[in-house]
Parts: sequence; C-alpha cells; structure tokens
Amino acid sequence: IVRDINKFSNNVMAQQLFLTLGREGSGTVATLDAARAVVERWWQTRISASEPLELEKGSGLSRQERISARALGLLLQTAYRSPLMPELMASLPISGVDGTLKRAKVASPGSAHLKTGSLNGVSAIAGYVHGASGKRYVLVALANHPNAHAARAAFDALVDWTAQDTEGN
Repeated sequence: IVRDINKFSNNVMAQQLFLTLGREGSGTVATLDAARAVVERWWQTRISASEPLELEKGSGLSRQERISARALGLLLQTAYRSPLMPELMASLPISGVDGTLKRAKVASPGSAHLKTGSLNGVSAIAGYVHGASGKRYVLVALANHPNAHAARAAFDALVDWTAQDTEGN
C-alpha cells in the first residue's frame, strides 16, 4: 500500500491509510481527529517533541498541513535508522526511473529515492540521495511562492549536485 501511495502520489490512498491509523486500539469508526492524535503521539515520542507537525487530512494535499524542512529531515533520518528503511526507500520514486520522478531531468538517473509534493504555490521534494562517494544523504527542498513550480529545475540540480559528491567534500 505504501509503495503505491509513494510511487504515484496517490492522495486518496494516503488519506485512507491515515484514517486507518485512527482506529488503532479503538476498534471504532476511524476519524481524522483520532488519526491526528495517533500520529502526533508517535511524532512526539519518536521524532521530536519540540518540532511542530500540523496535520489535516493526512495526505499532505492541504493548505492547513505544515512541517518544517528541519522536521522533515529529522523524520527521514529516523526512518533511515529503522529496520523498515529498505521498504520505505523502495516505496519512493527513483529519480529519472519511475513513479512521479520518471521524467525528472537529472544527470544521474537512479541516484535518488525521493517523494515529491505540489500545490498551487508550493513545490517540495524530500528523500535520500546516493552520492558517488558511497555516502547517502537526506535531502529536503521546499518552495513556497506563486512560481514554486519553477523550482523543479533547481530541485533536479540539487539532486545532481548531491549525487556527484566525492570523498572528502
């Protein structure tokens, strides 16, 4: 389910998965409030009690949802240390290869596993980049501007720049 959600940015499935979290332990009808409470408890325990997270529908397709680049980076670092990291990484679109990044104009196809996001005036990309040195990097880029869609070229350049690292740089 997570692979289908991430590879193709399926917001309906993401919201349904989010709602399912709201049934955790209650056995009752899932609600957005219950799902928010479950995720917020998990966030405060596992990621950060001091980095705020604002959820509305759980899919990210909302003007009300908020996360900072720093908090998103913390989430990705925590996920990388998890035993479930391989499954998460495999669920993310691969730059220049598949999913929502199939048409990404990167010089190094296959070098990054990233999730994209966009709304009018918002463009984002976050995930993992495999550097030429063998190091893996967490990458988060967010643009909030009426011309945010124009940031895609800069995001692709950032992925390439990160992937071209060399030992010692």
